[in-house]
Amino acid sequence: MAAVRDVMSTNLVSVSPTATIAEAATVMGTRRVGSALVMDDDSLLGIFTERDILRSLAGDFDAPAHRVSEAMTRDPTTVDAGTDIGEALDTMLEHGFRHFPVTEAGRVVGVVSMRDLTRGTR
Repeated sequence: MAAVRDVMSTNLVSVSPTATIAEAATVMGTRRVGSALVMDDDSLLGIFTERDILRSLAGDFDAPAHRVSEAMTRDPTTVDAGTDIGEALDTMLEHGFRHFPVTEAGRVVGVVSMRDLTRGTR
């Protein structure tokens, strides 16, 4: 079976932890993705997703002006690029994730979505 590296996106979409929720949402919308990695140089601090946008807006009328660092998932679970896609999909389903940062030798090298993994199992 294929590995995560075979179906992941290497076109990383990232934002700074000081970006506002509105700025991050604009980047995600422009790039047509459901998540952005929150990075400080090469360090992965978190992941910011469509769900985070909705939770933020539902909780505070001025959420668009808040920092991404307030709404992101800190220290997200990652998946190694060599992981079997079935195993990665099982982990996503078990934990309710829709996106995984992908690492190789401790470095972020991509992002994989549930959609990517399900397409890869066909």
